[in-house]
Amino acid sequence: MSTPTPSEMSELRALTERLGDVLRSARLGAWMVDFERGEVLFDRLFLELLGASQDDSLCLPVSGWQALVHPDDATRQHDLWDQCLRGGRERYEIEHRLQRRDGSWLECAFRATVQGRSPQGLAQRLVGSYQECCSSLHRRENLQVAATVFTHAREGISITDPKGTIIDVNHAFTRITGYPREEIIGQNPRILQSGRQSPEFYAAMWKAITQQGHWSGEMWNRRKDGSLFLEVVTISAVRDDNKRLQHYVAVFSDVTQARETEQRLEGLAHFDVLTELPNRVLMFDRLRQCMARCQRRSSYLAVALLDLDGFKAINDRYGHATGDQLLIALARRMAEALREGDTLARIGGDEFVVVMADLEQPQDFSPVVERLLHAASEPVPLGRDTLQVSASIGVTLYPRDAVDAEQLLRHADHAMYQAKQAGKNRLAIFDVAHDAAQASQRQNLQDIRTALERNEFELHYQPKVNLRTGEVVGAEALIRWQHPERGLLAPALFLPAIENHILDTFVGEWVIATALAQMSRWHAEGLRLKVSVNVGAYQLLGDGFAERLEQLLHTQPDVAPECLELEILESSALADMAKISHLMRRCQAMGVRFALDDFGTGFSSLTYMRRLPAQVIKIDQSFVRGILGDADDIYIVQGVIGLAKAFRREVIAEGVETMEHGDVLLSLGCELAQGYGIARPMPASAVPEWTRTWRAAHPV
Repeated sequence: MSTPTPSEMSELRALTERLGDVLRSARLGAWMVDFERGEVLFDRLFLELLGASQDDSLCLPVSGWQALVHPDDATRQHDLWDQCLRGGRERYEIEHRLQRRDGSWLECAFRATVQGRSPQGLAQRLVGSYQECCSSLHRRENLQVAATVFTHAREGISITDPKGTIIDVNHAFTRITGYPREEIIGQNPRILQSGRQSPEFYAAMWKAITQQGHWSGEMWNRRKDGSLFLEVVTISAVRDDNKRLQHYVAVFSDVTQARETEQRLEGLAHFDVLTELPNRVLMFDRLRQCMARCQRRSSYLAVALLDLDGFKAINDRYGHATGDQLLIALARRMAEALREGDTLARIGGDEFVVVMADLEQPQDFSPVVERLLHAASEPVPLGRDTLQVSASIGVTLYPRDAVDAEQLLRHADHAMYQAKQAGKNRLAIFDVAHDAAQASQRQNLQDIRTALERNEFELHYQPKVNLRTGEVVGAEALIRWQHPERGLLAPALFLPAIENHILDTFVGEWVIATALAQMSRWHAEGLRLKVSVNVGAYQLLGDGFAERLEQLLHTQPDVAPECLELEILESSALADMAKISHLMRRCQAMGVRFALDDFGTGFSSLTYMRRLPAQVIKIDQSFVRGILGDADDIYIVQGVIGLAKAFRREVIAEGVETMEHGDVLLSLGCELAQGYGIARPMPASAVPEWTRTWRAAHPV
């Protein structure tokens, strides 16, 4: 056995001393698993329970610990331990038996939480409590209180008697509320009330505590200095074996700042920063609501996509600051041209969308569009200059155009380009022959199916590097089509044709299988490189994705699953958040990693970050490219980096076109990057030589 370091023993003693008498009376002990050192540490109470000498070491190697576990409990204990290690769960709670020195079995309840993860997502430590399982009434009562105190020691905790008089609080309670322990003892928790909750609120809370034994929720309370704070609180009634009420225990945390941050992020997720208009995600939400209303009322709606004519020239001549002021002024004018209930949204640089609902006749959109054209073309005085642009508008009508919301926008976009080609400053209505479109789609699908059979697809790889150390950390696999007539085609020219089609799954599996086979060849050559592949919503949500992935991994047994990373778009996650979250955890249990791609493009929010267990966040290139001259992009990138660190995610920036971009990213705290400024996507055969050249120029 090795001896624990002074700092490790100090941490154990600090954990024990923090709970004082509650720990001692309940015979509750502290323990810690150091995954990085491969050791389990515990206090002297554990030696006593095992029947060992008090002079024995307070540390065991992991193998020695697991040798003590009862054979019937070993598999269950190992599986739960492994889930915590690899990111499948954050809490460790289990009862199992350990062999005493005299050969008898000690049954203990262990509780712990993960403390820290490596950049690869592996847990660094488990820290928690243990207690011998027994039927003693006295011990069980203390176990209920002590386990709650220990588990939530970082939260504010108060314990009251059955009449509601506070009998103890912890240090976090004092830190959050400002009330010293000696001052709050003997008081009623009503002293913290803010006045924001109604009597009905407290009545419902106490009804739940009385009937269910606990209540959880949010409430506003008041600190000693009079300031208000929002807390998330759980109040539990602690009873003995005879159902007699012994205590009330309240465990709470101050989430005021987190709520403010969430609201700011939600604002970024739903509203355009510059014009304060709804953005793409909020526009789609309202559009879908209007479509449902149209179906109920048998009315019409129009979707108009508006693109400013000549705006780029003004940006180039007068600068982005002036261009932004022009956009703000035009957004205000166009909003005034709409009817009450219409939605104006900004979805791009100089692109706007208008949703006009509740039209009695299809042609009723025409007066609104005329006012929009007029508002966009009127001169705008800005300082000493008077600027003028115009607008090209494409319109599609629902339910005449009986497609989904995304397709409606694409059809309006198509019509807008027709207006551009017809001379700009005008309107065009979407009216593409449906049969022709279907025929074209069928042909595209057949061509892609044939290409897959003839092995015309190939993968190119774009390296990922650590900007600070120069290390090559991996590569992204990007599909290309070596078309027999059109040459090498980028994915944007053929992948949209198979979206939401079974071919999307076939092509996606080909990409994963090809990437795994390539990693195997590289490994044989001495190049150990991790590879990420993109996975679409259709493939991810299809039946048997996890099983098929496991089969593909087994075909290359020399490639560790940790070397494969699956990148999913935020828009894909929206399809079925719960199912995708569950599926991700299944794949992560195999060792496969996940990245959330194109983060920040409108679908992102704190909710998705919290619910999707991706280890990596990829900052969308549209923001990264703008960080050299656009303050808004810098703020967004900085916010995403901070959010990723807060949730203990790795963060990588794509779209790094110059080393200046890399310098700015490093200053913002983002070390991992990919983009043309580092390397363009290249054939697999070129990767080893590029890697050697890069490493020679950037020694780690």
